[in-house]
Amino acid sequence: MTKGRVEKVAVLADVHGVLPALEAVLAESGVRGADRVVLAGDLAAGPLPVATLDLLAGLGDRAVWVSGNADRELVEYRRGRRTEIPDPIAPWAAERLRADQVELLAGLPATATLDVAGLGRVLFCHATPRDDEEVVLVDSRPDRWAEVLSGVGDDVSAVVCGHTHMPYVRLTHGRLVINPGSVGMPYGRPGAHWALLGPGETVSLRRTAYDADAACARIAAASGFPDAAAWADEYVRARNSAEDALAAFGPGDGRPPGGGAGRHGV
Repeated sequence: MTKGRVEKVAVLADVHGVLPALEAVLAESGVRGADRVVLAGDLAAGPLPVATLDLLAGLGDRAVWVSGNADRELVEYRRGRRTEIPDPIAPWAAERLRADQVELLAGLPATATLDVAGLGRVLFCHATPRDDEEVVLVDSRPDRWAEVLSGVGDDVSAVVCGHTHMPYVRLTHGRLVINPGSVGMPYGRPGAHWALLGPGETVSLRRTAYDADAACARIAAASGFPDAAAWADEYVRARNSAEDALAAFGPGDGRPPGGGAGRHGV
């Protein structure tokens, strides 16, 4: 999927149905002023999936949607292609979605490409350009990066990915790689993480602070998920450190195992 040249792009990944976090980010001037808002996957698998997707749909033509592994799993579950999902909240979220929302998620592309002023051709994906749940991290080995980027065209100057819920910018094999972090389930520190691209070759990792107490109370009251209060306390408050997350995700890129990153994991 390819779109035309744009001046400013906001990137939101891994919202995971955390509506208060999404509302806070969408109110940011950088997002309101962006030409495009790229939604880099894992949007609805969380405590308020229906309202989250409705709010994102309200972005209209400004939104550039990309599918994540959790979005794919919700569709597969609803369509009977799988009977379980490792993330405990995901089957519950899948059952909440309206039929039109299932269709929306089912039709999302795996990647999108934009020509961004100052940055050139930027490829957006969820995990890696070739797989929606493959793991790469800021400190992944150079040969691992070469492997996962091997199918990317020479005309692509930057790759934006999510999935691991930890923001970073890294230069590898001549390309800039950007992870905006997670809007709804941050690892390392609280707040809704996102990124702003362009103009002038600018990449800005952003963090929007919002009222965690109010958000947790709202999720507990409005969700309907039986463990909503505990879920919100763990993820809205970012109880899992970046070090926990690196230890949990690390084996996915071939390093020795160790540690954990809560119930969500990979």
